[in-house]
Amino acid sequence: MTRSVAAASEFAQRSSALVEHIERCLADQLGDQDQLSQAMHYSVFNGGKRLRPLLVHASGELLGVDAELLDPVACAVELIHCYSLVHDDLPAMDDDALRRGRPTTHLQFDEATAILAGDALQALAFEILASDQALARHPAATLAMIKILTQACGARGMAGGQALDLHLEGCRPGRDALENMFRLKTGALIRAAVMMPTALARNLDPPAQAALGRFAEQVGLAFQICDDLLDIEGETAVIGKTVGSDEAHDKATWPALFGADAARERIAELASEAVASLERVDGSADGLLWLTDRLLNRDR
Repeated sequence: MTRSVAAASEFAQRSSALVEHIERCLADQLGDQDQLSQAMHYSVFNGGKRLRPLLVHASGELLGVDAELLDPVACAVELIHCYSLVHDDLPAMDDDALRRGRPTTHLQFDEATAILAGDALQALAFEILASDQALARHPAATLAMIKILTQACGARGMAGGQALDLHLEGCRPGRDALENMFRLKTGALIRAAVMMPTALARNLDPPAQAALGRFAEQVGLAFQICDDLLDIEGETAVIGKTVGSDEAHDKATWPALFGADAARERIAELASEAVASLERVDGSADGLLWLTDRLLNRDR
């Protein structure tokens, strides 16, 4: 069995286990029938690729971290991602009608319910980190991971990036300004997924930790440029959201500002830099390399 086939099988199993873990977490917290519970469930179990939580496991594998400790971390990261999508889709933000091939949460329910569902998913993510019994044996590491994740969510992360994205609508920013927005809006959570396991790692020296951070930043930036390309070159039925929505909202994107060919060249450049950064970290990086390929060579 080749490593790529083995990795695909391994991560498929982990993705399935993650879904079961989130199901249990939601079942412990939610009622069965109220609308908020239904909206939260709808927003999480909608065919997501679970790439960010898989990055948690692949990073932890590289660093030799026990998978039992990674499960709640992966779960928290995925809930944060799902919350961010619910809010990004709102009329006041990106005003999207489709998410993963289904009506967005505010259209399936209503706008107020969508806002509250996103708020509740974010809160649940941090409750999982704070209350997991396995992580309770590592209080300093847990606190460090909570700090990494909160920073990824806030003004220096997703929220700040979304604010910049809205501000740049109808503008033609330079490459540095555009990529800074991408690093915050999209890259911050990808970086958090890769870096949170470092808090649980033993004997990770600062140069290796810095190299892992550079890997995550390069992959996060390349991922968003891929997303921009899919918005103009993908198919709605495949990518699960309306093609051309960026252009319709006059969004600042890589292809719109610099061309599709230049976007593909930038993705390849970032991917090469990411792999080079990963080579500076001891351990088996097969999982991260496989996921990098999945992240940057996808049709949805």
